[in-house]
Amino acid sequence: MKKRISVLLVIALLMTIVMAACSTPQTNLILATGGTTGTYYPFGGAMANIFNTKIENMNVTAQATGASVENCKLLGKNEAELAILQNDMLDYAYNGTEAFAEGKLENLRGIAKLYPEIIQIVAAEGINGIEDLKGKKVSVGAPGSGVEANARQILEAYGMTYDDMSVSYLSFAESADAYKDKHIDAFFVTSGIPNSSIQDIAAMNPVSLVSLSDNAIGTLVEKYPFFVEYTIPSNTYNGQSSDVKTAAVLACLATNSEASEDIIYDITKSLFENQPELATAHAKGAELKLDEAVDGISIPLHPGAEKYFKETGILK
Repeated sequence: MKKRISVLLVIALLMTIVMAACSTPQTNLILATGGTTGTYYPFGGAMANIFNTKIENMNVTAQATGASVENCKLLGKNEAELAILQNDMLDYAYNGTEAFAEGKLENLRGIAKLYPEIIQIVAAEGINGIEDLKGKKVSVGAPGSGVEANARQILEAYGMTYDDMSVSYLSFAESADAYKDKHIDAFFVTSGIPNSSIQDIAAMNPVSLVSLSDNAIGTLVEKYPFFVEYTIPSNTYNGQSSDVKTAAVLACLATNSEASEDIIYDITKSLFENQPELATAHAKGAELKLDEAVDGISIPLHPGAEKYFKETGILK
């Protein structure tokens, strides 16, 4: 009897070892986002929850960071496997321009467009077009920021430079305060809509936003493939009585070339197949669209994402 029990115990032990050996190990990934008070961090948390609940043995941790520039560097050094960042910063990092002029990060790979970040130009009465900024006091965003690069690119499309105006380099909140105090005549913002700094101004006075011409938008999109055309709907802000034509860059999900094809395929698939749940968890999830998933991504896609988009007919 004792011998039989011993045999059964040995068999049970061997079965446990075999089952453990055959089970899939847990995958641990870091998702680099942004500051805790911004959009990237809570949206990243909502995405991480989708990945963790819909993909077997997946553990994605949303990590607060300094946003796009830092996130590119984290991916480049493989200190994060996933990141939310602007597609223009992704382009700069891959090609070694703007904030990444000191060196390319050619191991970066795109996964998908998430939602648009719209270029908004708030201006005082009498400024009806970009040409009207000549001789005016204008904030073009914080030094070295994506906003500042976008401002230069837009002025370039009109044959203008900073020499045509008096330029300040201010953050969103600083620009809003300076505008309210009439220290500047206009300022650039690149963000989702509605933007809280612009809303702050609109709460006290009607807001005027400058539209871009069709020619300028066409020039931007042709020269900088990370731009897309965008229309800000009327009444987005108090006093904005008509639609505003502008351009947008895009918040994207990205990774690097070291990431597993199977893992990125699962990440991409779960992101889009659970979009309604993501939209419930965070408002920006409602802007995730499969048919626009590769729009504005100017660097190579990761093979795992590419595989999913070919399966769904988004890519041929």
